[in-house]
Amino acid sequence: MPRPSKNDIRVRVHERIRHRVKGTPERPRLAVFRSLKHIYAQVIDDAKGHTLAAASSVEAKGKNGGNLAGAKAIGQLVAERAKEKGINTVVFDRGGYQYHGRVKALADAARAAGLEF
Repeated sequence: MPRPSKNDIRVRVHERIRHRVKGTPERPRLAVFRSLKHIYAQVIDDAKGHTLAAASSVEAKGKNGGNLAGAKAIGQLVAERAKEKGINTVVFDRGGYQYHGRVKALADAARAAGLEF
C-alpha cells in the first residue's frame, strides 16, 4: 500500500477540523489555502455556502504569496474587504496547515487590520 502524500494527510486533517469549525452569518469562516507560489484567503458563510470576501496573491500585483510579506499583505487585504462588508468577527480555518509561517503571518495581519478571531 503506497504511503499517503503530504497533501493527502493535510486534506484528512482539514476534514477533521471542518467538523468543529463552521461559518455562520454572524461569524463566517476565514479559510486559508496556500500553494508554493500563492496564498488565498476567503471569508465564507457556510450556512448559505457563499463567499463573502476573498483575496489572493494571484490578483495582488507585485505581491508574492510564496513568502511572509505576501501572506501579510493578503491577510490585511482580506480583512479590509471583510470590514467593508460589515464583518468584524470570524472563525479561523487553517486548512489543515500548521499554524506557522505564512498561515500565521496571514492570520496576524488580518487581526492587526481589525478582524477578531
